[in-house]
Amino acid sequence: MYPLFYLSESLESTNEAILNYHTPSRPNIAIYTFNQINGKGQYGNTWKMPKDQNIAYSLLIDASLIPIGGNFVNFYTAVIIRDFLDNLSDEEVFIKWPNDIIINRKKVVGILIEQIKIDGKSFYIIGIGINVLQRDFSELTKAGSILTQTHQRFNLTSLSENFHFYFTKHITHQPSYNILERYNHHLFCRNSVALFSKSNIRQNGIIQYADEKGFLHILLEKDGLQKFFHKEIEMLY
Repeated sequence: MYPLFYLSESLESTNEAILNYHTPSRPNIAIYTFNQINGKGQYGNTWKMPKDQNIAYSLLIDASLIPIGGNFVNFYTAVIIRDFLDNLSDEEVFIKWPNDIIINRKKVVGILIEQIKIDGKSFYIIGIGINVLQRDFSELTKAGSILTQTHQRFNLTSLSENFHFYFTKHITHQPSYNILERYNHHLFCRNSVALFSKSNIRQNGIIQYADEKGFLHILLEKDGLQKFFHKEIEMLY
C-alpha cells in the first residue's frame, strides 16, 4: 500500500524529491537515500549528511489515512520513531522537544513534517533523517549516530526497509495509548534541572510538560513557570 523507492543518486532533499514520484495511481509513497546533500530542517535549517552513512527518508501520505491531526501528528511521529529505536538496543531513547530523538544526550534523528495540497487533497510529507553509521561529528557537537551512541552497526538498506514497515504500520493506526502522555513520558530532561538560554540570558529550569498546542512549559529559576514555542528558548546541554 505504501511503496518504498531507493534513490541511489545524490539529491538535495527527499522532502522535495518525493513529489516527483507521486502519481494519481500511486498517491502514497516513500523514498529514501544515503546521499542527501541539502536536507530540509525546521524553520529553514539545513541538514547535510556524508554519503553512505545515514538515512534520509520521506513519506508522502494522504492526511485522511492518519487518524489524528494537528500537533498530534508531530507528537505521534516522534513517539513512533522513539519506540522503533528503543527496540534496537538497551540504551534509553528520549524525545527532545519539539521532535528530535536523543540517545545518550546526542541527537540521532531529526524530523520535518510539512502539509501540502495535491489536486485539492491534503497530504503530509514526513521527512526523517537518521544518523546510523557516521562517526565524525566535530562540526555538530550535539549530534551522534546509532553507531556512536549504542555501538551497534546496522545495514542501511535493511534498517530503512524495516523502519518503513514499522512507521507506516503505526502512523496509519490509532494507538491504544494517550499520545501526549506517551510523548511527555519520554521527554528529554523532563523533571530534572537543565540550563536554558532565554533572550541570551542563562538560567536553570525544569521542564514540566508539552501541551496539546505544542508549547513547552518550563519552571524557570528566575522567571517562574512559563510556556514557550519552538525557538523562543534554547536548552543548553
